[in-house]
Amino acid sequence: MTQVLRMWPLLTATHRYDKSLSTRHRGQGQVIEAPILAYLIETAHGRILYDVGCDYGKIADQRQRDHYYDPKTFAFGAPDMREDQRLPHHLARLGLSLADVDLVFLGHLHFDHAGGLCEVCGAEVHVQGDELEAARSGLDPAYFPDDFAGDHRWKVMSGEYELVPGVRAVSSPGHTAGHMSLWVELPHGAPVILCGDAADLEENLRDEIAPGICWQDREEQALASIRKLKHLAAQEKARLWPNHDLAFWRALRRFPKFHD
Repeated sequence: MTQVLRMWPLLTATHRYDKSLSTRHRGQGQVIEAPILAYLIETAHGRILYDVGCDYGKIADQRQRDHYYDPKTFAFGAPDMREDQRLPHHLARLGLSLADVDLVFLGHLHFDHAGGLCEVCGAEVHVQGDELEAARSGLDPAYFPDDFAGDHRWKVMSGEYELVPGVRAVSSPGHTAGHMSLWVELPHGAPVILCGDAADLEENLRDEIAPGICWQDREEQALASIRKLKHLAAQEKARLWPNHDLAFWRALRRFPKFHD
């Protein structure tokens, strides 16, 4: 029996970039706008936050922006992030604070998924050991090391596991070394698989196209993860939610409405 009560998709920023960053070997020269999402999951045993978005300070402060998003060293460009898209503002609209988040589950540690850790205080933070090792290696510019250098309550995990009944970590490496998706069994309707960056767009799933960025060029591993998620969804009659698809996000219930 699932212990999930409801789930909110949170729009934390938007990002304009060349589509080939989401679809490997496809879409060069086509600029797309992508939502940067986090998900708040309320369960009978507390609240889980899947991903935390960007570090607002690195975008809003011009000196930090020039350093972290220098086009000579960082090809992706800075996201567009408003003050009211920060996690504390989303939670305040629900009558909550960040202290009301019990567990942070990081699908991976890229800047647009782990930067908001600076906002989170006290929650247990789950990450895969392989992901933490890769993020600290300096081999991928989409990791900003100080995003995850703070004194957090790390719980370094290995492989798939159940967070609470109805919420399960699903291994989906390829985009990054320790990338994880999240299975969420809502109280009504079909379960949801939050793909994370295993599938930015519905196109990644439909056409089985790897993400544009693959850890150490492990395209086949990324494709295997897409096929695994599709097989799991078909087997369990679950819905696959891509992570950076603007049209898909617009079809979801708008915050503060929720899915249950």
